[in-house]
Amino acid sequence: MAESLRLITPVDGSVYAERPLATLAEAEQAVARARVAQVAWRKCPVGERAALLGRFVDAFLARGEAIAEELTWQIGRPISQSPGELRGFEERARHMIAIAAESLADVRVGEIPGFTRFIRREPLGVVLSIPAWNFPYLTAVNSIVPALLAGNAVILKHSAQTALCGERFAAAFAEAGLPAGLFRNINLDHATTEALIAADGVDYVSFTGSVGGGHRIQAAASQRFIATGLELGGKDPAYVRADADLDFAVENLVDGAFFNSGQSCCGIERIYVHEALYDRFTEAFAETVRGYRLGNPLEPSVNLGPMVRTSAADAVREQVRAATAAGARALIDPGHFPANADGTPYLAPQVLIDVDHQMSVMRDESFGPVVGIMKVPDDAAALELINDSPYGLTASIWTGDLDAGLALGDEVQTGTLFMNRCDYLDPALAWVGVKDSGRGCTLSRVGYEHLTRPKSFHMREGNK
Repeated sequence: MAESLRLITPVDGSVYAERPLATLAEAEQAVARARVAQVAWRKCPVGERAALLGRFVDAFLARGEAIAEELTWQIGRPISQSPGELRGFEERARHMIAIAAESLADVRVGEIPGFTRFIRREPLGVVLSIPAWNFPYLTAVNSIVPALLAGNAVILKHSAQTALCGERFAAAFAEAGLPAGLFRNINLDHATTEALIAADGVDYVSFTGSVGGGHRIQAAASQRFIATGLELGGKDPAYVRADADLDFAVENLVDGAFFNSGQSCCGIERIYVHEALYDRFTEAFAETVRGYRLGNPLEPSVNLGPMVRTSAADAVREQVRAATAAGARALIDPGHFPANADGTPYLAPQVLIDVDHQMSVMRDESFGPVVGIMKVPDDAAALELINDSPYGLTASIWTGDLDAGLALGDEVQTGTLFMNRCDYLDPALAWVGVKDSGRGCTLSRVGYEHLTRPKSFHMREGNK
């Protein structure tokens, strides 16, 4: 068992940071301290919790420039884009703070003379948050801020690739004055994490990651009656109808497919285009992609950085190779991107046509800078292909007809249905997946329901 983690930056392959890994005993001690601290915290009025969380957000954002650069070094996202994650972090955190009092208020169920009846939302206890590296602050804030607002304590186990993000959270909480023990950042290997979940102490697990990782979390919790929230893989589709605004759809779908080198849970990985627009769409799409610049993500003019590691880039290379061997046609010449190099995480973007659902690139999660585009004759054909997937996180419809978008949306098997936008998370809406994209919910007032348990009060006045 490794005694430390080594954070290898994809920028140049060097060791960017090294941190000790906690033992199971140390992790259990952190949970025990969290349980003690949570007893007093759960009695703290929601307004006071909200004020403290507001100070936490302020303290975090005050170090925004350093955090953004550090993020680029950890995952390779271009420095021109890293500050955007902090803006998303603030949007989500401040929204959940703003709706906390209303969302956590007692639920009144109607008046009956002589009785007082209501449902109270009680905190679960200790929440274990296991976010993903690809959007390390956004996937973490989804659970951490509302969990604390709901009266829980939080143990954060971040990805080894983004271990420094947990330290940034801890520093901001300390500056904001969060009581000791309520939040703890801890570095754990996979086996120790699973053992911690299986042991008594943790009351809820929030995990963002792979389908395989989700199964391991479920298995670890299987002998205990605790809930798990799982945001897992995706193969998110887009359908461009005949009445879509072509230029607008191209601009937004290119960004949705290639932002963060395609390493987004809700990034666009497959596109279906009505035959009336197909030729013009694919030509304009490929031309837009050719305008990207792949290179050192610390250079402000670069808008496509390396993938997180060489093995991830090699997996996408193999998907492209297999697809072209099966008859797909690549529209992008990798030679157009000088930084592209085998044996490195620097991978040129690729657009594939003449694809079908027998190909891995159209069925299995790519999580990289590649997208397949298929021609369809009508809405029915597009809908069948959209639903022909084991995943269901988001899907987008591009059309000028709201009624058509709503009608299609009712039939799409997905957690979020977009129209004329993609790759975005609105904190006022429930963030949820179906099928192999996971279970549970974060954000919105519905998210608070997963971080609390209902307790019913049925009070009869008098003694008769």
